[in-house]
Amino acid sequence: MATELQDLQAFLAVLRAGGFRQAARSGGNSASKLSEAVRRLETRLGLRLLHRTTRNVSPTEAGARLAERLAPALAEVEASLDVVNHFRDRPAGTLRINVPANVARTVLPGIITAFLKRYPEIRLEVIVEDSFVDLMASGCDAGIRYDERLAQDMIALPIGPRTQRLVTAAAPAYLQVHGTPAHPRDLLQHACLRGQFSGGAVPLWEFERDGEIVRVDPSGPLQVRTGAAFDLAVQAALDGLGIVHLFEDWLQPHLDSGALVPVLEPWSQRFSGPMLYYAGRRHLPSPLRAFVDFIREG
Repeated sequence: MATELQDLQAFLAVLRAGGFRQAARSGGNSASKLSEAVRRLETRLGLRLLHRTTRNVSPTEAGARLAERLAPALAEVEASLDVVNHFRDRPAGTLRINVPANVARTVLPGIITAFLKRYPEIRLEVIVEDSFVDLMASGCDAGIRYDERLAQDMIALPIGPRTQRLVTAAAPAYLQVHGTPAHPRDLLQHACLRGQFSGGAVPLWEFERDGEIVRVDPSGPLQVRTGAAFDLAVQAALDGLGIVHLFEDWLQPHLDSGALVPVLEPWSQRFSGPMLYYAGRRHLPSPLRAFVDFIREG
């Protein structure tokens, strides 16, 4: 029974990570052992569960159906086993949190060190992903997103700054050559450094002033997938290649140093800060309960 459970967990880990090597890196296992576990499971079931290529894996129809039912079932098994943690003096176990890149960069650094020092028996796994995810299907205990993207059946509480702002900025050298935009529509005549969602959509740049909302779709020499790749756009802006539009906290060090200059400040949008969210219909694992209590203290 233990081997069967481990094989099922290996199958889900590989599927979620998109490959054996990726799952091995994130789970501290070897790709060969994961491959052996999945093959053993497929042999036992008499069905192929994964399509394998040299680059990634994808589920067969049978694999997709199995994963759909398996993910919540294994989550319940883990929750049941976690009950014994209430008999420990200190919370222990693994906490998996799914967060967008800007939260990983600007919010979590001020939180996780103090949290893990208080609870040394907790292991924190942070999955950086900008699209909204099904926590149960992804194997995560909690996520951090913005309130307009939260499902109604989720419990949510503020984490990090209560308000944030998007800032548009460029290097002084760029503005000296190309001029400073006075209205958001002026950006259509400038080189803009754009972001792209993982699904392929390129979000418009949105501005607001005195109740007027303006959305523009500027072009430019560089487009990057949202996430850590935005560092490339920031560096390009620092090098004078164009104008960047990003979270103020992400750009703050460069704004403070003068390497980047904010433009269109009266049009900068403010919005509610991020929320920690988790399913409210199930037992809270002790690591998640400890994290929720820690955030509420702050």
